[in-house]
Amino acid sequence: MKESVLDILIYLFENYFDADLDCAPEPDRDTLRDELERAGFSEREVGRALEWLEQLSADPNRAGGIPGSRAIRIFDAHEQARLDTDCRGYILYLENIGIISPAQRELVIDRLLALDVQQIDIEQVKWVVLMVLFSQPGQQSAYLRMEDLVFDNRLQVVH
Repeated sequence: MKESVLDILIYLFENYFDADLDCAPEPDRDTLRDELERAGFSEREVGRALEWLEQLSADPNRAGGIPGSRAIRIFDAHEQARLDTDCRGYILYLENIGIISPAQRELVIDRLLALDVQQIDIEQVKWVVLMVLFSQPGQQSAYLRMEDLVFDNRLQVVH
């Protein structure tokens, strides 16, 4: 089975993080690792996925110095190589409609680039945005709007 870090993250998100949080305590890293390996994911990829999650929550203020909404985001050559025009446009679209802030945009870009894939697509962008919003307090409204985009619009083409 050839799985990616994102496959594991989506599995975790759908089976643990998106569930009713009041029902059970949050599982620890070892419990998650064991469960993921029992589900058939490789030890190496599980470790990388858990590291990705740790980096997501490592420093919630690391993007705090991002300029306001009037700033223009210029993608460097490395970002352009990994994020095609559609992905970059979609990220900026989400910022323009108020689903993500400039700080969250930077966190999304950071987490997308941390995925072990050569080319990133819009579906991957949607999932990472959803995970970023879920990981931050006070983002319920933005999370619900993004959840609609991820789950309700799977068949629609983004223009």
